[in-house]
Amino acid sequence: MALLCIRIAMILVLFLAFSENYGFLRGVTSLGINYGQVGNNLPQPEKVLDLLSSLKLTKARIYDTNPQILTAFANSNVELIVTVENQMLAVLMDPQQAFQWVSTHIKPYFPATRITGIAVGNEVFTDSDTTLLAYLVPAIVSIHGALAQLGLDSYIHVSTPNSLAVLTESYPPSAGSFKTEVSGVMSQYLQFLSSTKAPFWINAYPYFAYKDKPDEVPLDYVLFNPNSGMIDPHTKLHYDNMLYAQVDAVIFAIARMGFDGIEVGVSETGWPSKGDADEVGAMVDNAAAYNKNILRRQFKNEGTPLRPNMRLEIYLFALFNEDMKPGPTSERNYGLFQPDCTMVYNVGISALSSPSSTSSASISLTSSATKVKT
Repeated sequence: MALLCIRIAMILVLFLAFSENYGFLRGVTSLGINYGQVGNNLPQPEKVLDLLSSLKLTKARIYDTNPQILTAFANSNVELIVTVENQMLAVLMDPQQAFQWVSTHIKPYFPATRITGIAVGNEVFTDSDTTLLAYLVPAIVSIHGALAQLGLDSYIHVSTPNSLAVLTESYPPSAGSFKTEVSGVMSQYLQFLSSTKAPFWINAYPYFAYKDKPDEVPLDYVLFNPNSGMIDPHTKLHYDNMLYAQVDAVIFAIARMGFDGIEVGVSETGWPSKGDADEVGAMVDNAAAYNKNILRRQFKNEGTPLRPNMRLEIYLFALFNEDMKPGPTSERNYGLFQPDCTMVYNVGISALSSPSSTSSASISLTSSATKVKT
């Protein structure tokens, strides 16, 4: 498998060196990818770095602080967001424990490994374990304080990815508001983001909205295909896709809490290429359309209708299909690559295929069991 990864990476390097002349990936500074590791057949981190480099992807997010990955990505041009697992939040509330954690998991690798962000937990505001919420902001503050003690706070931002389910209203975007039960902690969290200039991350999956109500949600609207879209009756802004509407709903929700100017980015989004019988819309054609259209938007470094001049940073989920992810079939089929480094489907970046596979080049995205409904 390692030899196959190297061969495919070399082919992609040659192709993309040519394709950059046509503007395919040149200048795409706001696109990243989620590198999950919930699989028993994934390539070694060094091969993963080859793939990212061949695709000219320079931003990635991992769901831990895997030392193998942090070591392998040293002296590369890939910026990494690392993650503090949810179960660590209670421990890292303690500033001394947070300092020890940063000293052990971050400092030895920086700056050779370009760690640019720490995600403290994942979807804590909507986690079934409600006790986690009380730990979140203290852990965030303690980790940021540890970074400051080590002189790293100006290089590494601290935030947390949120499920779209943290909103009680998301349609129209101007009605965006957070659930009242999280408003107290949310206000503290937003105050931290405002003071440190860190982004608010959202895991947003229009796929879930379509799957839940396929007769009511227009498929072209969620796929970024040409469509008439919708106009927010209050702002008169026109939306031709659901993802941008979801992001703007979060911006309005933040404003309702009294904060302005906080950057909102998409820490996860994607569309499954396969699903169970009841997972409407989970198929290759839809996944290819969604991801291809997102890439086209990313090439423009554009923003949402509410913030047209602020490029929207998006991290695709995910790099690989991960065979050990629990849940429905879709959860194991959001990947850009199969574990043997063959691509899942063609999204128009290239028309490559390897001698050992009929799979064509692709860019795909994935969900980590996000229960997003809008």
